Amino acid sequence: MWGLVPLFWPLLKPAGAIEILAHRMAWSLVAVGIALLFVRRWAWAGELIRQPRRLGLVAIAAAVITVNWGLYIWSVNTGHVVEASLGYFINPLVTIAMGVLLLGERLRPVQWAAVGVGLAAVLVLAFGYGRPPWISLVLAFSFATYGLVKKKVNLSGLESLTAETAVQFLPAVGYLVWLGAQGDATFGSEGVGHAALLATTGVVTAVPLVCFGAAAIRVPLSTLGLLQYLAPVFQFLLGILYFHEAMPPERWAGFALVWLALSLLTFDALRIARRNAVRVAAARGAVASAASRPAAASAASPGREARETVV
Repeated sequence: MWGLVPLFWPLLKPAGAIEILAHRMAWSLVAVGIALLFVRRWAWAGELIRQPRRLGLVAIAAAVITVNWGLYIWSVNTGHVVEASLGYFINPLVTIAMGVLLLGERLRPVQWAAVGVGLAAVLVLAFGYGRPPWISLVLAFSFATYGLVKKKVNLSGLESLTAETAVQFLPAVGYLVWLGAQGDATFGSEGVGHAALLATTGVVTAVPLVCFGAAAIRVPLSTLGLLQYLAPVFQFLLGILYFHEAMPPERWAGFALVWLALSLLTFDALRIARRNAVRVAAARGAVASAASRPAAASAASPGREARETVV
């Protein structure tokens, strides 16, 4: 669903990117509110309200994802789908770099190599575009920042989106009211179908996130990480095959370097996951062996057990 969403935003024209964004923020709160009514999880809201620091982080997350959503909608509707997909290819590399710079994390050699190749890719793409790929970089850095802040807030996907869209709701509705007062709103002037599509932006936002949250507790983390590459792959293919965006040789070279960096990261993640699985299996075997030894010793000396019973 995330990979195919570039097909949806052009359907909302002639609404502009900011109007679409405002509807997305407003209707997303409606969608997640309905979902919460079904699951009946509200206790977290009271806890969050009593914690000003976490509330501040939620506000930061809401601001950052607003930038990400708005730029992505504008990119798709102005013919920059390929460059937008590049942002989500670069995102894992930016996340790793932020972990080093902000959290003091230490990288393995393969991860350093991946970050270096990713930096080279950005330089090649900057040469190809004649400018830095700013759309890709803003999307990558905003989403990486969003992930970092959400890690600090520590809420589930549905609850986090509810809190963030609650922050976004009043500014979004205020903008839509102002736009209507200016006579520039398309919500009531382009027919019922157009209004219904704008209202559907909340479902388009919430449903993939709910599915992702459900998958996260059922699928191994390494598999989940690999599956997340599908979204930018679909977006990239749509940009070339459906929207017919240009891909000169230097742009192919830049993307090839990004894919090489991601291949290095994937190889390293799978290698570490396999090593950890072997260690866990060995530890479990040792525990099972230690637990079976007393039973074996008791079975081997029934006379001693009988004498102890008599004593």
